Amino acid sequence: MKHLKVALLALFVVASFSNVNAQDSNNPWAIGFGINAVDYYPTGFDANGIGDFGSQFANANAHYNIIPSLSRITVARHINGGFSLELAGSLNKISQIGDNEVSDLTYYGMDGAIKYSFMHKDMKWFDPYLGVGGGYSILDSNGAATVNGTIGTNLWVSDHFGFNIQTSYKHSFDDVEHMPHFQHAAGVMIRFGGIDTDGDGIYDKDDACPEEFGLEEFNGCPDTDGDGIIDSEDACPNEAGTPEMNGCPDSDSDGIADPNDNCPDVAGPAANNGCPWPDTDGDGILDKDDNCPNEAGPAANNGCPWSDRDGDSVLDKDDHCPDTVGTVANDGCPELPVAVREALRSYAKTIVFDTGKTTIKTQSAGVLDDIISILNEYSNAKFNIEGHTDSTGSAKLNQKLSEGRANSVMEYLSSNGIDASRLNAAGYGEDKPISTNDTRAGRRANRRVEINLSK
Repeated sequence: MKHLKVALLALFVVASFSNVNAQDSNNPWAIGFGINAVDYYPTGFDANGIGDFGSQFANANAHYNIIPSLSRITVARHINGGFSLELAGSLNKISQIGDNEVSDLTYYGMDGAIKYSFMHKDMKWFDPYLGVGGGYSILDSNGAATVNGTIGTNLWVSDHFGFNIQTSYKHSFDDVEHMPHFQHAAGVMIRFGGIDTDGDGIYDKDDACPEEFGLEEFNGCPDTDGDGIIDSEDACPNEAGTPEMNGCPDSDSDGIADPNDNCPDVAGPAANNGCPWPDTDGDGILDKDDNCPNEAGPAANNGCPWSDRDGDSVLDKDDHCPDTVGTVANDGCPELPVAVREALRSYAKTIVFDTGKTTIKTQSAGVLDDIISILNEYSNAKFNIEGHTDSTGSAKLNQKLSEGRANSVMEYLSSNGIDASRLNAAGYGEDKPISTNDTRAGRRANRRVEINLSK
């Protein structure tokens, strides 16, 4: 019983370690099903009817104990490199112990082993291995722990299916009832458990493109157009091409890949971008499509240069004032001179309103017309109309009054032809005086409207 506990503990440790390693989903599992034969004769054990170690090793007729049915099951887990763990369970009927006949005794074997595979990368079907481990064998009602050595091979028919043959020597240190013995096995193996994210039949650990369905000859990478060049190196992955064209087609065989050929269906020289027609002005637009074949121009203007009617170096397409000389900084429109700015401010300050109201007095019509003339002359400029008051009265009332007067001026200008989008009105109440509010003249100066160029 002591040996049974030791053996069961050893198997538990092996199984636990196997479960831990099962977290590595790229290392496949394998299960095996087969038959086994138990042979006590060639062990050299000191007992009647037992031969020297290795003698009559293959004499199956005389010494092997076999039952003609499924009698051995294994579960194996790859660890790393050539190493794997295996758990095995077997049963048998013993009628021959060496040369001695016995009544049918029931045999059970529970074994664990660490195996090392010598499979060569160029012979993936032939998988020889050695193993070492331990187990517990029960003969009838008596059991004993064993130390095992194993030699065998797997013969893989495919990535998932193969045949197995092996021989294990199980050495027992117990009494004669549990003498050492050989156990031979043969069966089939099934491998499984690897991850193949893209479903192309190549496990992720061996797949250079694990998330793209690919081909085995390209290490799992795709070749969508089937031209023998993987997509990652193919300039035209959806069109079959040649290596010389970086995977792109050359439909007219003029030595220029279709994506770079302006005339992919008609052969032409590289100097003409693959077309038989010239590009006289060298603007990249063939003469047959160029409205100005002798003057370089952009494709957006059909091969013609953009015009600049006013000659101010701002092309008409970008010139907000194409018929008036202006500056680049002002989008082709004339800048507002400082003198004109000052005149505009001076005119605005002379606009008068009814006392305490936002209505403009009729006497201001003349100055407003002068302001309109300036604004029309500089039709691209935008302006701020600012209302101000003196400090007489409450700040709240003054703020409302200044806003109302600024809006009155803007409404007058927009109703007389000035685009409202060019104008902005704001009131500042008594916050921005230009003179003292302690004198009548100062207060008169502070009550004003200003028109300034918007920045």
